[in-house]
Amino acid sequence: QVQLVESGGGLVQAGGRLRLSCAASGRTFSSYNMGWFRQAPGKEREFVAAMRWSDGNTYYADSIKGRFTISRDNAQNTVYLQMNSLKPEDTADYYCAAVGTRVPGYGVTYFNARTYDTWGQGTRVTVSS
Repeated sequence: QVQLVESGGGLVQAGGRLRLSCAASGRTFSSYNMGWFRQAPGKEREFVAAMRWSDGNTYYADSIKGRFTISRDNAQNTVYLQMNSLKPEDTADYYCAAVGTRVPGYGVTYFNARTYDTWGQGTRVTVSS
């Protein structure tokens, strides 16, 4: 099973940018569909972005569409979340998650946290106004 470690979080002013990284180790990284989720204080975990390995298709939550970009570097075993034009409401702990490509139906379940069976420990993003 793959292990995930996020990094890149921090404090940034509104309008700023951050790039989160999720480094994978263990089994072959390219055999996994990857997602990013976030959880703000007192709120439930919510979907942010995802990428399907088979065709590189990407999916985004409406709240971040046009501002965030998910990408992956299989050679580096890393998936990224580039976050631009950050807003105070983007403040949250951000988690990357993985699920094997053999699990069917990813194209319709990518937004559901229960789809994923492996999670990182999270990295905190704080956006000040």
